[in-house]
Amino acid sequence: MKPTIVLVGRPNVGKSTLFNRLTRSKDALVADMPGLTRDRHYGIGRYNDREYLVVDTGGFEPTAREGIVAEMARQAESAIAEADALLFIVDGRVGLTPHDKQIADRLRRAGRPIYLAVNKGEGMNRATFSAEFHELGCGEPYVISGAHGEGVRQLIELVLEGFPLDDEGAVVDDEAGPRVAIVGRPNVGKSTLINALIGEERVIAFDMPGTTRDAISIPFERNGKAYTLIDTAGLRRRGKVFEAIEKFSVIKTLHAIEEANVVVLVLDASQDVSDQDAHIAGFVLEAGRALVVAINKWDAVDDYRRERIKADIARKLHFLWFARHHHISALQAEGLGALLKSVDLAYGAAMVKLATPKLTRALQTATTKQQPPRHGIFRPKMRYAHQGGQNPPVVVIHGNALDHVADAYKRYLERFFMDTFKLQGTPLRIEFRTSRNPYADQD
Repeated sequence: MKPTIVLVGRPNVGKSTLFNRLTRSKDALVADMPGLTRDRHYGIGRYNDREYLVVDTGGFEPTAREGIVAEMARQAESAIAEADALLFIVDGRVGLTPHDKQIADRLRRAGRPIYLAVNKGEGMNRATFSAEFHELGCGEPYVISGAHGEGVRQLIELVLEGFPLDDEGAVVDDEAGPRVAIVGRPNVGKSTLINALIGEERVIAFDMPGTTRDAISIPFERNGKAYTLIDTAGLRRRGKVFEAIEKFSVIKTLHAIEEANVVVLVLDASQDVSDQDAHIAGFVLEAGRALVVAINKWDAVDDYRRERIKADIARKLHFLWFARHHHISALQAEGLGALLKSVDLAYGAAMVKLATPKLTRALQTATTKQQPPRHGIFRPKMRYAHQGGQNPPVVVIHGNALDHVADAYKRYLERFFMDTFKLQGTPLRIEFRTSRNPYADQD
C-alpha cells in the first residue's frame, strides 16, 4: 500500500506549492462535495520508483469553532487521523508564530511521525534560518524551498525511509478470490449493496477491522466462489445515522482502489454524475484497475430519468468505455448476479496470462492493418511483444525507433489487443522498448 503523506500548516506557508512539486502535476483529485472544502487535494507523488499519496490540506487553525475556517480545520483533522506521516510546513521568512505552536501541539498528540519543513529557504543560511523552529518540539527542522525544489528530494527520501517497500504487483492468492472495492459518493447505496451481496447465500462473512486509515475487508462466498469485498465507507450498524463527511474518506477510497483487483463504481440513478464520480473514475483508470459500473436505485426512477442518466454517463465517463454497466437495485437485490459475472470477467481479464507467440502474431496483424505513422524520415519498426505484468495487463513491445510512437497509435494498439484477446472490463497498458543502436556511439 502506498504511504500517505499529509501536508499541514497555517495559511500561506507554501503547502500547495510543495504539493504541486511533489506530484509534478496540477491534476490532483479534489474532493468537491458538500462538507469537503475545495482546498483539500489528493495526488500521487513519485520518488525514484516509489509512489506515495500526498494530501494538501487547507490552512489549519486547530482552535477554530465556526465558519469556513472551522470546516477547513475539520478536514485537516480528518487527514491527520488517516496519515502515515505528517509534513508540518512553516514559513521561515515570517518566522515562528503562536499559530505554528498551536499546530505543533496538535500534531504531537496525533501519534504520527512528524517532519518539520521550514519553507522558503532558498538562498538562506540553513542553520540560522531554522534555529528558532527547534522550539516547536517536532524534531529536526529541514530547510526546503517548495518553489525552487531545494531540499525537497532529500526530505521525501527521509520520510519514505520509514516505510518498507511492498510488492504492489503481487498476484493475490487464487483461493481468496478477487478483491473487489465498492466505491462511490456517500448515499449512493454502497453499504446496501455490500449487505445485499453478503446477506444472500451467506457462507463466510465477517469484518476484519483495520487501522483508522484502512478500509474494511469482508471475505464471503457466493455460489461456491470466494470474493473479498473492500468497503470504503466502513460497515456500521444499520439504522445508525452518520454525517456524509464521516461516511466518506477520499484517502480510504484511494487505498481501496490500490488494493483491489476489481473496482465497482456505484452511481445513483436518481442523481446526475458529479465531478466527484468522475474524479474517482479517473483515479481507477490511472491505477489501472479493472472496473464495473453499477447504476443503483434503477427501480426508483422513471423512463425519462433513466435516459438522462445514460446520456450523462456517456458524456462524463466516456473514458470508461472498457467497463460493463449494470442497472441494479441494491435494496431489492436485483441485478446482483449479472454484476458479479461482470466482476468475474473483469478479474479474469486483469489477471490474464498471454503467451509471447500469440502477442507477437497479434502485433504483426495490427501493424499490417495500420502501420505506425512516420516520425521524421523513420517509421517505427515493431518486432515482437511479450507480457510485462498483470492487474492491469501490460504488453511490452520491442523494436526500433519506438521512442516517438504517437499516442493515437498507442491507443489503437491497446484497443486492438483488448479486442483480439477479449479483455472485457480492464484497461491495458502498452510499453515500448527500443533496441539499442550498436553504432550510436561511433563517430
